Amino acid sequence: MPRAKLDVKLPDGVWISDLSRDLPETTFRVLAALPGDESGVGLLEVVGSDLAGTIREMESLDGVTDIEPLESTERSVLVQFSTTQPLLLLSLREVGLPFELPIDIEAGRATLEVVAPHEQLSMLRTQFEQFGMSFDVVYLYESVDSEQLLTERQRELLVAALRNGYYDTPRTCTLTELAEEVGAAKSTVSESLHRAEEKVIKQFAERIPQWNAPSDAA
Repeated sequence: MPRAKLDVKLPDGVWISDLSRDLPETTFRVLAALPGDESGVGLLEVVGSDLAGTIREMESLDGVTDIEPLESTERSVLVQFSTTQPLLLLSLREVGLPFELPIDIEAGRATLEVVAPHEQLSMLRTQFEQFGMSFDVVYLYESVDSEQLLTERQRELLVAALRNGYYDTPRTCTLTELAEEVGAAKSTVSESLHRAEEKVIKQFAERIPQWNAPSDAA
């Protein structure tokens, strides 16, 4: 199933959009959210400098109907809040898209990951436009289950290598010791691990925008 990371431009006039633009150095991280028919409840981590001032400003905004600070540190505060403007969550619910938390909001833009076929992403774009939102796709890749990605033997070798410290820094298990542990020739273990590492690294690279971007012509 394709997985996409979206950079969403939030509309003016919505409290979280306006507040995050007013405080561009502050991060608003949605840790939990539950949308209702016309409202939503969420758990928000606010990371910044003037936390007390930020909370006071949140309390004064239209769209925020309730806010309760739960715990805080020098640089962050965790708050539970209710809002009449859960635009992101309502849009995702309407299209039926699974999404992953947290959602980071900074300077009027939200970053989130969704799991969706291409046609549902098109539906989401249309749904967002109804609320005055738009998005750019940061990356899009096909999520591959590890059961499909690696052979059983490759999985066994990777697990053994991890357990025995082959990938630790500094390394606490040599290739020779690993081969003895799994009962295989050193050359066989080396080749099998290399093939498994290649698959895992290339799958990871699909998530990197620079990897997927076309290279400049010489």
